[in-house]
Amino acid sequence: MSQTYTITELSREFAITTRTIRFYEDKHLLSPEREGQTRIYSRADRTRLKLILRGKRLGWPLDEIKRLIDLYDAPSGEGERQQLRQMIGALQSTRRQLLAQLQDLEESLHEIEELENNCMKQLQRFNDQDEGLEHPSIEKDHAVVI
Repeated sequence: MSQTYTITELSREFAITTRTIRFYEDKHLLSPEREGQTRIYSRADRTRLKLILRGKRLGWPLDEIKRLIDLYDAPSGEGERQQLRQMIGALQSTRRQLLAQLQDLEESLHEIEELENNCMKQLQRFNDQDEGLEHPSIEKDHAVVI
């Protein structure tokens, strides 16, 4: 007999709730066998769940994940080639999107660093003034400009 899993085993293994697994069932992403009220998950179900969670981590919508997983279930040959082509396309698209986000984050971090340094310099000038070390370039009536 092949390896099977309970919903509790899968939820623990992947650190998700049983409700999440049932949600994926409702969306027809998983189809476990049943013995009465008990769900019995196969190795293929476990693999599908792993792919679902990987796709979610990559930010893919469930319909895209389902489309790619359905190709996984297609017969060998052209279905596999098609799945691989579509997976490569989805990965390349995600990579481009993440690189653009990374660039935006790097720019934002640079701006934050500049603002922080400016604030620290202005604070030091105020501290110096408090110690009687007046700076001629700072006038007491001027507002702090960031």
